[in-house]
Amino acid sequence: MGEPYVIENMCFVGSDESVDITIEQGRIADVRSSEKSVAKASKTWIIPGLWDCHTHFTQWSYTLGRLDLIDARSADEAMSLLREHLEERRESGTLDPDQYVVGMRFRHSLWADDAQPTLAAIDAVSGDQPVALSSADMHCGWVNSAAARKLGVHVGESGLVGELEWFDAYCKLDKGPGAADELMRLLRNAEQDAAGKGVVGVRDYEMAENIDTWIDRFKQGLNGLRIEAGVYPERLQQAIDDGWHTGDELPGSHGLGHVGAMKMISDGSLNTRSAYCSTPYSGITPETYGTLSYTPEQIESYMRLAAEHGFDIACHAIGDEANTIVLDCAERTHAHGSIEHAQMLKERDIPRLAQLGLAASIQPQHAMDDRDVITRFWGNPAGIPYAFNSLHKSGTKLLMGSDAPVAPLDPWLAISAAVFGTESSDREPFQSEQCLDFETALASSTALGRTTLQAGDAADLVLLDCDPSELESPEAMRAMPDHVLATMLAGCWTYQSHVSRL
Repeated sequence: MGEPYVIENMCFVGSDESVDITIEQGRIADVRSSEKSVAKASKTWIIPGLWDCHTHFTQWSYTLGRLDLIDARSADEAMSLLREHLEERRESGTLDPDQYVVGMRFRHSLWADDAQPTLAAIDAVSGDQPVALSSADMHCGWVNSAAARKLGVHVGESGLVGELEWFDAYCKLDKGPGAADELMRLLRNAEQDAAGKGVVGVRDYEMAENIDTWIDRFKQGLNGLRIEAGVYPERLQQAIDDGWHTGDELPGSHGLGHVGAMKMISDGSLNTRSAYCSTPYSGITPETYGTLSYTPEQIESYMRLAAEHGFDIACHAIGDEANTIVLDCAERTHAHGSIEHAQMLKERDIPRLAQLGLAASIQPQHAMDDRDVITRFWGNPAGIPYAFNSLHKSGTKLLMGSDAPVAPLDPWLAISAAVFGTESSDREPFQSEQCLDFETALASSTALGRTTLQAGDAADLVLLDCDPSELESPEAMRAMPDHVLATMLAGCWTYQSHVSRL
């Protein structure tokens, strides 16, 4: 990084004017018009490095090496996939009867009523091998009897464990011989995968001790991304006692790692029918409004503690009533930071985020995954689901992400969903009035909040072989990772494709 480095004849998105960009000491030293003329067919486009502002990075890394059930359309299909997985591991000699077999991302909210999980079904396939399967939204798990005994959880006929009990159980799944080495390998794979999509940083809200964990990971050479490491409420006091604040640099990270916000989960999720709403879920007996994970008093107390000790908040709120409660608490405590998901908002609450100086951390791909679930379970909503454009027009700062592994860690999926409102040109957009323009979606996927680079910016950037602002279909936008030529982080290339013209 010592010697100046010039990237010549680049175009910003939406422009055919070429610029030369000088990199020095890991930062943009200069941006000036290029003196050379380049044919459009030979042009390369440049954008700021992309961020995923809501991930559970360890769990996303695990999806690159665990059983993935996202394509299962019923409990029977999920069990067929599990049976094949167990047989393959048994034949390869990698099945340990003392270790959990873990699966990810089943979506039982989309399955028919007569195709739902049962304890009998998973026991029949797995026998005495402990098996634990996490739902796509990570708010419940489907476990067999052997895993239930080992985890110390109670399961009924469904085999499902929900919310806080599941969060606690899930954290116990990653213990055992060789687990640390396997995780480090998967983390490196996940960093490389992210760099190949143009990603330079993530906000990590893993349900674990994150600060010391990331200090150790940087020490081991895991340095392919910028990391903001979130802190959960139960660990907040210890972080305060240790002298941490949001924005503090993590030792040994060379400026790539920082302490993030206090991450609080105020309610459940739509798919688990536990997001806290002011009207009951449709088609559910007995009647339910969802659940709060903390009382309003506890939410306010944690926010106050964070605000008084230099921590931002990142508060998960999905149901409309949960969002009202969280906004009320933020107003009383003067907390700053973001509302994570803000998935359904009463109309009167939409302008409140901007008024309170809070960002909306949104995951547009969730709208694609949930559009059919919404009509099934939120048949009579008291709020507006996925009010992206309404929030933007009210002046709210948008931060885009994936909630990986709930959706893939891929900003282009988020941008596509936000802009086109559909995954397929053959299907009408979902709430077309809530779609964002491309420039807003791209800017919300960067740390800079804009689509261009300026002198003084960190040298975090992406080179592309086409201009994504000109794409006219969701299919083309979702294929943008194929058009990433190179990714630079702090002046160093973290990814270069074999067709790169550098």
